[in-house]
Amino acid sequence: MSRAVLMNNYGTPPVTFVRGVGAELWDDRGRRYLDFLCGLAVTGLGHAHPAVAEAVAAQAGTLIHTSNLFANEPTAEVVETLDRLIRSGPGGDAEPGRILFQNSGAEAVEAALKLARKHQGRGRHGVVSAYGSFHGRTLATLAATGQPSKHEPFQPMPEGFRHVPFDDIDALVAALDPSVGAVLLESVQGEGGVVPAGDEYLQAVRQVCDERGILLVMDEIQTGLARTGRWFGYQHAGVQPDIVTMAKALGNGVPTGAVWARSETAAAFAPGDHGSTFAGQPLALAAVRAVLAEMQAMDAPAVARRLGAALREQLSRIDGVDGVRGRGLLLAAELSDGARVGRSAKDIASACLERGLVVNGVTPTALRFAPPFVISDAQLAEGCSILAGALENG
Repeated sequence: MSRAVLMNNYGTPPVTFVRGVGAELWDDRGRRYLDFLCGLAVTGLGHAHPAVAEAVAAQAGTLIHTSNLFANEPTAEVVETLDRLIRSGPGGDAEPGRILFQNSGAEAVEAALKLARKHQGRGRHGVVSAYGSFHGRTLATLAATGQPSKHEPFQPMPEGFRHVPFDDIDALVAALDPSVGAVLLESVQGEGGVVPAGDEYLQAVRQVCDERGILLVMDEIQTGLARTGRWFGYQHAGVQPDIVTMAKALGNGVPTGAVWARSETAAAFAPGDHGSTFAGQPLALAAVRAVLAEMQAMDAPAVARRLGAALREQLSRIDGVDGVRGRGLLLAAELSDGARVGRSAKDIASACLERGLVVNGVTPTALRFAPPFVISDAQLAEGCSILAGALENG
Protein backbone atom coordinates (compact mmCIF):
# COMPACT_ATOMS: atom_id res chain seq x y z
CA MET A 1 0.00 0.00 0.00
CA SER A 2 1.31 3.43 -0.93
CA ARG A 3 2.00 5.61 2.12
CA ALA A 4 2.43 8.77 0.06
CA VAL A 5 -0.88 10.33 1.04
CA LEU A 6 -1.48 8.72 4.44
CA MET A 7 -0.17 10.11 7.72
CA ASN A 8 2.26 7.77 9.41
CA ASN A 9 0.09 6.92 12.41
CA TYR A 10 0.17 3.16 11.99
CA GLY A 11 3.52 2.45 10.39
CA THR A 12 3.76 0.32 7.28
CA PRO A 13 1.08 -2.40 7.18
CA PRO A 14 2.70 -5.84 6.81
CA VAL A 15 -0.32 -7.37 5.05
CA THR A 16 -3.21 -6.19 2.88
CA PHE A 17 -6.33 -8.19 3.68
CA VAL A 18 -8.94 -8.39 0.93
CA ARG A 19 -11.46 -10.98 2.12
CA GLY A 20 -12.68 -12.67 5.27
CA VAL A 21 -15.14 -15.38 6.29
CA GLY A 22 -15.80 -16.28 9.90
CA ALA A 23 -12.46 -16.61 11.69
CA GLU A 24 -10.43 -16.62 8.46
CA LEU A 25 -8.82 -13.86 6.40
CA TRP A 26 -7.11 -13.83 3.00
CA ASP A 27 -4.53 -11.33 1.78
CA ASP A 28 -4.02 -9.89 -1.69
CA ARG A 29 -1.76 -12.83 -2.56
CA GLY A 30 -4.38 -15.41 -1.72
CA ARG A 31 -2.80 -16.52 1.54
CA ARG A 32 -5.10 -17.66 4.37
CA TYR A 33 -4.82 -16.48 8.00
CA LEU A 34 -6.62 -17.31 11.23
CA ASP A 35 -7.92 -14.20 12.96
CA PHE A 36 -7.44 -14.41 16.73
CA LEU A 37 -7.72 -10.62 17.18
CA CYS A 38 -11.03 -9.64 15.52
CA GLY A 39 -9.82 -6.18 14.57
CA LEU A 40 -9.19 -5.51 18.29
CA ALA A 41 -12.28 -7.31 19.65
CA VAL A 42 -14.63 -5.87 17.01
CA THR A 43 -15.77 -8.68 14.69
CA GLY A 44 -17.23 -10.93 17.37
CA LEU A 45 -19.45 -12.66 14.81
CA GLY A 46 -16.53 -13.10 12.44
CA HIS A 47 -15.99 -11.68 8.98
CA ALA A 48 -18.77 -11.38 6.39
CA HIS A 49 -21.41 -12.75 8.74
CA PRO A 50 -24.40 -13.40 6.46
CA ALA A 51 -27.04 -11.81 8.71
CA VAL A 52 -25.01 -8.64 9.23
CA ALA A 53 -24.01 -8.38 5.57
CA GLU A 54 -27.63 -8.83 4.49
CA ALA A 55 -28.89 -6.25 6.97
CA VAL A 56 -26.32 -3.63 5.87
CA ALA A 57 -26.94 -4.28 2.18
CA ALA A 58 -30.73 -4.07 2.58
CA GLN A 59 -30.49 -0.85 4.58
CA ALA A 60 -28.01 0.68 2.12
CA GLY A 61 -30.53 0.04 -0.63
CA THR A 62 -33.35 1.59 1.39
CA LEU A 63 -32.13 4.52 3.51
CA ILE A 64 -28.63 5.33 4.78
CA HIS A 65 -28.92 8.72 6.44
CA THR A 66 -31.42 11.39 7.45
CA SER A 67 -29.74 12.99 10.55
CA ASN A 68 -30.85 12.91 14.16
CA LEU A 69 -33.48 15.55 13.46
CA PHE A 70 -35.68 12.60 12.48
CA ALA A 71 -36.36 9.10 13.79
CA ASN A 72 -35.38 5.95 11.93
CA GLU A 73 -36.87 2.48 11.88
CA PRO A 74 -34.19 0.30 13.58
CA THR A 75 -33.81 2.55 16.65
CA ALA A 76 -36.62 1.34 18.91
CA GLU A 77 -35.69 -2.35 18.76
CA VAL A 78 -31.98 -1.64 19.25
CA VAL A 79 -32.40 0.61 22.30
CA GLU A 80 -34.86 -1.77 23.95
CA THR A 81 -32.52 -4.74 23.44
CA LEU A 82 -29.40 -2.92 24.60
CA ASP A 83 -31.12 -1.54 27.68
CA ARG A 84 -32.38 -5.00 28.61
CA LEU A 85 -28.96 -6.62 28.19
CA ILE A 86 -27.20 -3.85 30.16
CA ARG A 87 -29.58 -4.41 33.10
CA SER A 88 -29.70 -8.22 32.78
CA GLY A 89 -26.90 -9.15 35.17
CA PRO A 90 -27.06 -9.76 38.91
CA GLY A 91 -27.80 -6.46 40.63
CA GLY A 92 -29.13 -4.90 37.44
CA ASP A 93 -31.53 -1.99 37.63
CA ALA A 94 -35.25 -2.68 37.53
CA GLU A 95 -36.00 0.60 35.77
CA PRO A 96 -34.99 1.20 32.12
CA GLY A 97 -32.21 3.63 31.33
CA ARG A 98 -31.58 5.86 28.32
CA ILE A 99 -29.24 5.42 25.36
CA LEU A 100 -27.35 7.92 23.19
CA PHE A 101 -25.69 6.65 20.03
CA GLN A 102 -22.21 7.67 18.95
CA ASN A 103 -19.80 6.67 16.16
CA SER A 104 -16.93 5.12 18.12
CA GLY A 105 -15.66 4.15 21.52
CA ALA A 106 -13.75 7.38 22.08
CA GLU A 107 -16.84 9.40 21.23
CA ALA A 108 -18.91 7.28 23.60
CA VAL A 109 -16.50 7.98 26.47
CA GLU A 110 -16.36 11.65 25.53
CA ALA A 111 -20.16 11.83 25.70
CA ALA A 112 -20.13 9.99 29.04
CA LEU A 113 -17.65 12.49 30.49
CA LYS A 114 -19.78 15.41 29.33
CA LEU A 115 -22.90 13.79 30.77
CA ALA A 116 -21.17 13.23 34.11
CA ARG A 117 -20.08 16.88 34.25
CA LYS A 118 -23.52 18.16 33.33
CA HIS A 119 -25.24 15.91 35.87
CA GLN A 120 -22.86 16.67 38.74
CA GLY A 121 -22.63 20.40 38.11
CA ARG A 122 -19.80 22.89 38.43
CA GLY A 123 -17.28 22.13 41.11
CA ARG A 124 -17.70 18.34 40.74
CA HIS A 125 -15.98 17.95 37.39
CA GLY A 126 -13.16 15.69 38.60
CA VAL A 127 -12.76 12.18 37.15
CA VAL A 128 -10.71 9.40 38.73
CA SER A 129 -9.52 6.61 36.44
CA ALA A 130 -6.82 3.94 36.67
CA TYR A 131 -3.22 3.64 35.60
CA GLY A 132 -2.98 1.21 32.70
CA SER A 133 -6.41 2.19 31.40
CA PHE A 134 -7.25 3.17 27.84
CA HIS A 135 -10.33 5.27 27.11
CA GLY A 136 -9.69 6.89 23.72
CA ARG A 137 -7.65 9.36 21.70
CA THR A 138 -9.66 12.58 21.91
CA LEU A 139 -8.08 15.09 24.29
CA ALA A 140 -10.53 14.38 27.12
CA THR A 141 -10.50 10.60 26.74
CA LEU A 142 -6.72 10.67 26.40
CA ALA A 143 -6.52 12.67 29.63
CA ALA A 144 -8.66 9.99 31.27
CA THR A 145 -6.35 7.27 29.92
CA GLY A 146 -3.90 6.20 32.60
CA GLN A 147 -0.82 5.97 30.38
CA PRO A 148 1.35 9.09 30.91
CA SER A 149 3.60 8.30 27.93
CA LYS A 150 0.62 8.84 25.63
CA HIS A 151 0.00 12.26 27.19
CA GLU A 152 3.43 13.75 26.60
CA PRO A 153 3.16 14.71 22.90
CA PHE A 154 -0.07 16.58 23.58
CA GLN A 155 0.57 18.43 26.84
CA PRO A 156 -1.02 20.26 28.48
CA MET A 157 -3.83 17.81 29.06
CA PRO A 158 -7.34 18.99 29.98
CA GLU A 159 -7.62 19.42 33.73
CA GLY A 160 -9.81 17.51 36.14
CA PHE A 161 -8.39 14.02 35.61
CA ARG A 162 -6.38 11.98 38.10
CA HIS A 163 -5.17 8.38 38.08
CA VAL A 164 -4.79 5.70 40.72
CA PRO A 165 -3.47 2.11 40.71
CA PHE A 166 -5.96 -0.34 39.19
CA ASP A 167 -7.78 -2.81 41.43
CA ASP A 168 -6.71 -0.94 44.58
CA ILE A 169 -9.72 0.36 46.50
CA ASP A 170 -7.65 2.15 49.15
CA ALA A 171 -5.80 4.16 46.50
CA LEU A 172 -9.06 5.08 44.81
CA VAL A 173 -10.72 6.20 48.04
CA ALA A 174 -7.66 8.32 48.91
CA ALA A 175 -8.02 10.17 45.61
CA LEU A 176 -11.64 11.14 46.19
CA ASP A 177 -12.30 14.71 47.28
CA PRO A 178 -15.38 16.94 46.91
CA SER A 179 -14.36 17.88 43.35
CA VAL A 180 -14.68 14.29 42.08
CA GLY A 181 -17.94 13.62 40.27
CA ALA A 182 -17.15 10.37 38.48
CA VAL A 183 -15.02 7.25 38.58
CA LEU A 184 -14.20 5.76 35.16
CA LEU A 185 -13.03 2.14 34.98
CA GLU A 186 -12.73 -0.86 32.67
CA SER A 187 -13.89 -4.26 33.89
CA VAL A 188 -10.82 -5.68 32.09
CA GLN A 189 -8.02 -3.36 31.05
CA GLY A 190 -7.67 -4.39 27.42
CA GLU A 191 -4.91 -2.15 26.08
CA GLY A 192 -3.31 -2.21 29.53
CA GLY A 193 -2.47 -5.89 29.12
CA VAL A 194 -5.79 -7.76 29.52
CA VAL A 195 -5.93 -7.27 33.29
CA PRO A 196 -9.30 -8.06 34.94
CA ALA A 197 -10.64 -6.05 37.85
CA GLY A 198 -11.48 -8.13 40.89
CA ASP A 199 -15.19 -8.59 41.56
CA GLU A 200 -14.73 -7.42 45.15
CA TYR A 201 -12.97 -4.29 43.89
CA LEU A 202 -15.84 -3.28 41.62
CA GLN A 203 -18.33 -4.00 44.40
CA ALA A 204 -16.34 -1.76 46.77
CA VAL A 205 -16.13 0.99 44.14
CA ARG A 206 -19.88 0.85 43.64
CA GLN A 207 -20.44 1.15 47.39
CA VAL A 208 -18.08 4.12 47.75
CA CYS A 209 -19.67 5.89 44.78
CA ASP A 210 -23.11 5.39 46.32
CA GLU A 211 -21.96 6.74 49.67
CA ARG A 212 -20.42 9.87 48.14
CA GLY A 213 -22.83 10.64 45.33
CA ILE A 214 -20.21 9.85 42.67
CA LEU A 215 -21.15 8.42 39.27
CA LEU A 216 -19.65 5.05 38.35
CA VAL A 217 -18.84 4.98 34.63
CA MET A 218 -17.86 1.61 33.16
CA ASP A 219 -15.96 1.59 29.88
CA GLU A 220 -17.17 -1.62 28.21
CA ILE A 221 -15.91 -0.78 24.75
CA GLN A 222 -13.60 -3.78 24.47
CA THR A 223 -15.30 -6.02 27.05
CA GLY A 224 -18.96 -5.46 26.21
CA LEU A 225 -21.29 -7.57 24.10
CA ALA A 226 -20.44 -11.00 25.54
CA ARG A 227 -16.65 -10.85 25.10
CA THR A 228 -15.88 -11.76 28.74
CA GLY A 229 -18.58 -14.41 29.14
CA ARG A 230 -21.24 -11.96 30.36
CA TRP A 231 -23.11 -9.44 28.24
CA PHE A 232 -21.00 -6.77 29.95
CA GLY A 233 -17.88 -7.26 32.03
CA TYR A 234 -19.13 -5.47 35.16
CA GLN A 235 -21.90 -8.08 35.44
CA HIS A 236 -19.36 -10.59 36.79
CA ALA A 237 -19.26 -8.44 39.94
CA GLY A 238 -23.04 -8.08 40.24
CA VAL A 239 -23.00 -4.29 40.11
CA GLN A 240 -24.88 -1.75 38.01
CA PRO A 241 -23.01 1.35 36.79
CA ASP A 242 -24.58 4.77 36.40
CA ILE A 243 -23.16 5.10 32.88
CA VAL A 244 -21.94 2.43 30.43
CA THR A 245 -20.01 3.02 27.20
CA MET A 246 -19.83 0.51 24.36
CA ALA A 247 -18.65 0.28 20.74
CA LYS A 248 -16.33 -2.25 18.99
CA ALA A 249 -18.44 -5.46 18.79
CA LEU A 250 -21.68 -3.47 18.66
CA GLY A 251 -21.61 -3.19 14.86
CA ASN A 252 -19.31 -6.14 14.02
CA GLY A 253 -17.10 -3.74 12.08
CA VAL A 254 -19.62 -1.07 11.11
CA PRO A 255 -18.47 2.06 13.01
CA THR A 256 -20.86 2.74 15.88
CA GLY A 257 -20.92 3.30 19.62
CA ALA A 258 -23.36 4.07 22.39
CA VAL A 259 -23.72 5.45 25.90
CA TRP A 260 -26.25 4.04 28.36
CA ALA A 261 -27.17 5.92 31.53
CA ARG A 262 -29.65 5.57 34.33
CA SER A 263 -32.70 7.71 33.61
CA GLU A 264 -32.01 10.20 36.39
CA THR A 265 -28.43 10.63 35.12
CA ALA A 266 -29.43 10.84 31.45
CA ALA A 267 -31.95 13.57 32.27
CA ALA A 268 -29.07 16.02 32.65
CA PHE A 269 -28.67 16.17 28.85
CA ALA A 270 -31.03 18.63 27.17
CA PRO A 271 -31.45 19.22 23.42
CA GLY A 272 -28.26 20.78 22.07
CA ASP A 273 -25.96 19.61 24.87
CA HIS A 274 -24.36 16.89 22.76
CA GLY A 275 -24.83 15.58 19.26
CA SER A 276 -23.30 13.87 16.28
CA THR A 277 -24.11 14.06 12.59
CA PHE A 278 -23.77 10.36 11.81
CA ALA A 279 -24.44 8.72 15.18
CA GLY A 280 -27.42 6.38 15.23
CA GLN A 281 -27.95 6.51 11.47
CA PRO A 282 -30.10 3.75 9.91
CA LEU A 283 -27.14 1.97 8.28
CA ALA A 284 -25.25 1.58 11.55
CA LEU A 285 -28.32 0.61 13.57
CA ALA A 286 -29.37 -1.98 10.98
CA ALA A 287 -26.00 -3.64 11.59
CA VAL A 288 -26.40 -3.36 15.37
CA ARG A 289 -29.88 -4.88 15.23
CA ALA A 290 -28.59 -7.87 13.27
CA VAL A 291 -25.58 -8.27 15.60
CA LEU A 292 -27.71 -8.26 18.74
CA ALA A 293 -30.19 -10.73 17.24
CA GLU A 294 -27.43 -13.16 16.23
CA MET A 295 -25.60 -12.87 19.55
CA GLN A 296 -28.76 -13.58 21.52
CA ALA A 297 -29.72 -16.50 19.28
CA MET A 298 -26.33 -18.17 19.80
CA ASP A 299 -26.14 -17.23 23.52
CA ALA A 300 -22.85 -15.45 22.90
CA PRO A 301 -21.86 -15.16 26.59
CA ALA A 302 -22.08 -18.94 26.99
CA VAL A 303 -20.10 -19.44 23.77
CA ALA A 304 -17.42 -17.04 25.03
CA ARG A 305 -17.17 -18.94 28.31
CA ARG A 306 -16.85 -22.32 26.60
CA LEU A 307 -14.41 -21.28 23.91
CA GLY A 308 -12.47 -19.08 26.32
CA ALA A 309 -11.93 -22.01 28.68
CA ALA A 310 -10.75 -24.16 25.76
CA LEU A 311 -8.37 -21.47 24.50
CA ARG A 312 -7.01 -20.82 27.98
CA GLU A 313 -6.32 -24.52 28.49
CA GLN A 314 -4.57 -24.90 25.12
CA LEU A 315 -2.47 -21.76 25.59
CA SER A 316 -1.40 -22.92 29.04
CA ARG A 317 0.06 -26.14 27.57
CA ILE A 318 2.35 -24.32 25.12
CA ASP A 319 6.05 -24.27 26.01
CA GLY A 320 7.04 -20.66 26.52
CA VAL A 321 3.70 -19.51 27.94
CA ASP A 322 4.14 -18.67 31.61
CA GLY A 323 0.51 -17.89 32.33
CA VAL A 324 -2.83 -16.87 30.85
CA ARG A 325 -5.08 -14.11 32.19
CA GLY A 326 -8.32 -12.46 31.18
CA ARG A 327 -11.96 -13.46 30.95
CA GLY A 328 -13.99 -15.34 28.35
CA LEU A 329 -12.60 -14.78 24.88
CA LEU A 330 -10.41 -11.83 25.89
CA LEU A 331 -7.14 -13.39 27.03
CA ALA A 332 -3.45 -12.59 27.25
CA ALA A 333 -0.62 -15.11 27.27
CA GLU A 334 2.38 -14.00 29.31
CA LEU A 335 5.53 -15.26 27.60
CA SER A 336 8.54 -16.63 29.42
CA ASP A 337 11.92 -14.96 29.16
CA GLY A 338 13.30 -18.10 27.56
CA ALA A 339 10.66 -18.15 24.85
CA ARG A 340 11.36 -14.54 23.93
CA VAL A 341 15.18 -14.60 24.01
CA GLY A 342 15.76 -11.05 22.86
CA ARG A 343 12.37 -10.79 21.18
CA SER A 344 9.38 -8.80 22.35
CA ALA A 345 5.80 -10.00 22.17
CA LYS A 346 5.43 -7.73 19.14
CA ASP A 347 8.21 -9.68 17.41
CA ILE A 348 6.49 -12.96 18.22
CA ALA A 349 3.19 -11.59 16.91
CA SER A 350 5.00 -10.81 13.65
CA ALA A 351 6.35 -14.35 13.54
CA CYS A 352 2.81 -15.64 14.04
CA LEU A 353 1.56 -13.44 11.20
CA GLU A 354 4.21 -14.89 8.88
CA ARG A 355 2.83 -18.33 9.74
CA GLY A 356 -0.80 -17.33 9.21
CA LEU A 357 -2.06 -16.26 12.66
CA VAL A 358 -3.25 -12.77 13.57
CA VAL A 359 -2.57 -11.76 17.20
CA ASN A 360 -0.89 -8.73 18.74
CA GLY A 361 1.64 -7.87 21.39
CA VAL A 362 -0.48 -6.06 23.97
CA THR A 363 2.54 -5.52 26.25
CA PRO A 364 6.25 -6.15 25.61
CA THR A 365 5.87 -9.60 27.21
CA ALA A 366 2.28 -10.66 26.45
CA LEU A 367 0.15 -11.55 23.43
CA ARG A 368 -3.56 -10.68 23.24
CA PHE A 369 -6.19 -13.11 21.94
CA ALA A 370 -9.75 -12.07 21.05
CA PRO A 371 -11.03 -14.57 18.47
CA PRO A 372 -14.63 -14.47 17.19
CA PHE A 373 -17.47 -16.36 18.81
CA VAL A 374 -17.90 -18.34 15.56
CA ILE A 375 -14.42 -19.89 15.68
CA SER A 376 -14.34 -23.69 15.62
CA ASP A 377 -12.53 -25.99 18.03
CA ALA A 378 -10.32 -27.10 15.14
CA GLN A 379 -9.39 -23.49 14.35
CA LEU A 380 -8.55 -22.83 18.00
CA ALA A 381 -6.23 -25.82 17.98
CA GLU A 382 -4.66 -24.75 14.67
CA GLY A 383 -3.99 -21.25 15.95
CA CYS A 384 -2.37 -22.53 19.14
CA SER A 385 -0.20 -24.86 17.07
CA ILE A 386 0.97 -21.90 14.97
CA LEU A 387 1.83 -19.97 18.14
CA ALA A 388 3.77 -22.93 19.51
CA GLY A 389 5.80 -23.09 16.30
CA ALA A 390 6.52 -19.37 16.39
CA LEU A 391 7.75 -19.62 20.00
CA GLU A 392 9.86 -22.68 19.32
CA ASN A 393 11.40 -21.73 15.98
CA GLY A 394 11.38 -17.93 15.99
